[in-house]
Amino acid sequence: MALRGDDKGREVSLREVLAEIGKGKTFPCYLLCGDEEFRIEEALARIIAALIPAAADHDLNLFATDGEHEDLDNLCEVLSTAPLLSGPKVVVVRNTRLFQSRDILGPLVDKIKEHLEQNQDRVAVEFRRFLQLTGLALEDLREGGWKRIDDDQWRKICPDAAEGIATWLPKALEICEGEGQDLGEVKERPEETDRLEKLLIGGMPEGHHLVLTAETADRRKRLYKTFASRGRILTFVRGKEAAQQKGVQELAAERLQQRGKRLSAAAWSALGRKTGFDLRESLGAIEKLILYAGERSQIEAADVEAVVGRTREAPGYDLTGALAERNLPLALATFQELLDQGSHPLQVLAMISGKIRSLYQAKLLIGSGGLKGGFHAGMDYGRFQKQILPLVKAPVAAGEGPPTIASQHPYVVYQTFKNAAGFAEGELVALLEHLLAINLALKSTSRNPRLLLERVLVIACGAGLNPTS
Repeated sequence: MALRGDDKGREVSLREVLAEIGKGKTFPCYLLCGDEEFRIEEALARIIAALIPAAADHDLNLFATDGEHEDLDNLCEVLSTAPLLSGPKVVVVRNTRLFQSRDILGPLVDKIKEHLEQNQDRVAVEFRRFLQLTGLALEDLREGGWKRIDDDQWRKICPDAAEGIATWLPKALEICEGEGQDLGEVKERPEETDRLEKLLIGGMPEGHHLVLTAETADRRKRLYKTFASRGRILTFVRGKEAAQQKGVQELAAERLQQRGKRLSAAAWSALGRKTGFDLRESLGAIEKLILYAGERSQIEAADVEAVVGRTREAPGYDLTGALAERNLPLALATFQELLDQGSHPLQVLAMISGKIRSLYQAKLLIGSGGLKGGFHAGMDYGRFQKQILPLVKAPVAAGEGPPTIASQHPYVVYQTFKNAAGFAEGELVALLEHLLAINLALKSTSRNPRLLLERVLVIACGAGLNPTS
């Protein structure tokens, strides 16, 4: 029986929600939010399957759309209309825009900039969201109209995205108009969710359920409060490494148990080395291991080594990672593996040089004093993303700095900053000069490339040799 006002909603776990549904305790609405897209999709599939248990009913009793095509009037009509077949009805909107606030303007503008050159068909979609959140109309910006908005006004409109507006907004307008995009009137109306809220509070037919997913959700919005009081809210966010590993292991163990399998402690360790406990890669690996094990109930480390491809431990990754961590045995082993695979010495040199340059740039940024909040080697990834990463990206976004660090994956940037603490600035400068000399030697002399590169690895890993010798 669907609950209305007799059981106040709250943030809960997926396990709790599935247990409730299994006991016949359901709610009119569910919100799944956070930055763990894969976990949200898996949770969504399991909730749908629990709410509509009969497979034959799915096509006729399940209605799904996404935030880009979200129409509130149509959504309310679908929620109010009985399904073709009797039984529960589930309406799903993926990546809804209904909970967004002006707080996401900074990341939203970053997405627009990212799509300007490589994925222009996404620009109009993100730009529509920008107009909606800022309250601007397209007519305000066309034909140079954006120039009439001074810097102070821009800071009030979008505090986190006002800097460098001239570097992306004219191009975004050009793309939207060039493709004939009808952005229309998109100013946000505070009352637009009224009808939906009334439905959720008491006007929706028994057995009908609305399930929304969102990357971010502004808790101050009235609709969010309605979901909190009338439904269930599940949050999926990337945690610290230990929490992430625990979450992956719990999901993997559940899948293994369903198939009558288990991993030995050594197998778990091997899996972590292979995948870094990335959720998608780990669960994909688990499926392969289950099939590979056949009738055996226990999966061993040897099975992981035989079945799981070298993902995080690809030789190139291992080599640069070993350099950053000053792990000479691993650096020499992966260097040999690269040579065995046919990598050219100049390719290997490029990998080494790229990593040393990244460490040097991180070292300069750490010592520059420009990183507000102060980076330190013990800083966790979540805080780094919020406090440090935007400051690292800012000069590049404004066209004022090289993209060596900022263009890399955020977690790679985080690890580079942590590893840079183990190097002295002068040491990195000397290494870069030595690498230039090695590059010239490889191209213009007959000296043994293997010996030259091995010497670089020994020096970079801190074996006490003078880089200039």
